Amino acid sequence: VIKGQDANIKFVFMTGVSKFSKVSLFSGLNNLEDITINRKYSSICGYTEEDLQGVFAEHLVDRDIEMIRLWYNGYSWTGGERVYNPFSVLNYLKYGEFKNYWFETGTPTFLIELFKAKKYYIPQIDNIEVGESLIGSFDIDYIEVENLLFQTGYLTIREVKFDEADTWFRLEYPNLEVKRSLTSYILNHYTSDVVQVQRGRLTLNEALKKSDIEVIKDIMQSHFASIPHDWYRKNDIANYEGYYASVFYSYFASLGLDIRVEDATNKGKVDMTVLMKDKVLIFEFKVIDLVKDPTSALEQIKKKGYAEKYKSLNLPIYLIGIEFDSREKNIVSYLYERSDIKGQDTV
Repeated sequence: VIKGQDANIKFVFMTGVSKFSKVSLFSGLNNLEDITINRKYSSICGYTEEDLQGVFAEHLVDRDIEMIRLWYNGYSWTGGERVYNPFSVLNYLKYGEFKNYWFETGTPTFLIELFKAKKYYIPQIDNIEVGESLIGSFDIDYIEVENLLFQTGYLTIREVKFDEADTWFRLEYPNLEVKRSLTSYILNHYTSDVVQVQRGRLTLNEALKKSDIEVIKDIMQSHFASIPHDWYRKNDIANYEGYYASVFYSYFASLGLDIRVEDATNKGKVDMTVLMKDKVLIFEFKVIDLVKDPTSALEQIKKKGYAEKYKSLNLPIYLIGIEFDSREKNIVSYLYERSDIKGQDTV
């Protein structure tokens, strides 16, 4: 329809969830201008802070602006001005409840299947850097996970870097709605028992509030023990090293916690750090039948001094070493330490 009218059309504005090659899709209409990451149009598809506080001022009386910002702000296609999700904001103002309004409008099943097919290490979603060529491309035959996450709105541009060779983009979850929703959805599809997952998330939330570090082990062991052998037989996903850490990460991320993955220190990178208002949790993961290093996960944390980076916060720091066995398909060692607490090895 468009190709046949290109001589008569004055202006067309096209939007979509994902971007396909202009040449292959529009063989007779190749002069399209992609403004997805054009700074001039950075706020065209969202509410700015000025929009929210001005246009909706009368609806914000007695509302928690900081929480609205945390849940629904954060989208940026240029690394510049951030905008709010209009659909989620309107629904929040209508119902007055913080919920996953936008996420519930669609289900990213195709994305989950891509995760599984590529054996994608889920924790790295928290720390992705890609070049401009990947951001702007979309080949249906060679879909990259990072590209799809960005184009479908599950990740947004947080920072733009320039060098002589390329432009680089650091991608992150835009807000709490997306982070909690996506990781919870992933978690539900990385198990055979959704009820067990929801129960585990509630228990984990309570355990973290009480600093009950031992309960974390119980939750995770119960999770893996609840998965029947037949599920593993049908899903090759459990046979790669990142599966166990991916499940672990998804539990914490689905609670909306501040998580640092591959957290850089002057002596190496921590697998996962969880920063809370009253404590810091430092995790090191190992799959013992795949890793030849005899050093335990906890000993590695201590040996490399991973805790030093956070001592200035003057908070309790828990060092937690977790070892998995892919043959047992469960945690076989769980050790943790604080200055005055030591956990026991569990097999």
